[in-house]
Amino acid sequence: MSIFGNILDKIMGRHGDVGDVKVAVAQPARPAPAPPAANQAVDVEAVLTQMAAAKGRPSNWRTSIVDLLKLLDLDSSLDARKSLAQEVGYTGALDGSAEMNMALHRAVMTKLAQNGGKVPADLRD
Repeated sequence: MSIFGNILDKIMGRHGDVGDVKVAVAQPARPAPAPPAANQAVDVEAVLTQMAAAKGRPSNWRTSIVDLLKLLDLDSSLDARKSLAQEVGYTGALDGSAEMNMALHRAVMTKLAQNGGKVPADLRD
């Protein structure tokens, strides 16, 4: 699965990429939970705030792509961020600079909004 696909999965509960088929098997004693309605936006800020609170440690996920990836238990290395940058269409220098990281964070938040997430305007491009 792509890095952005993993982000979607962790925040929005989506599973699999295009062409990647995964089947969830419900236990007879426990019916599978109903997925959110297709037109119901996931409140990205609320989900991430709850995740940060549950981890019980400070996180600057609102502005830091590294903290966002760590909060989601995803690889935050420069190589991973370079791959993510290509996935979300970031075209600037892939040097790990503060400029790259801030632009990448905004691009990820914008993509989350484009994929059904409710993301505050101040977190998007």
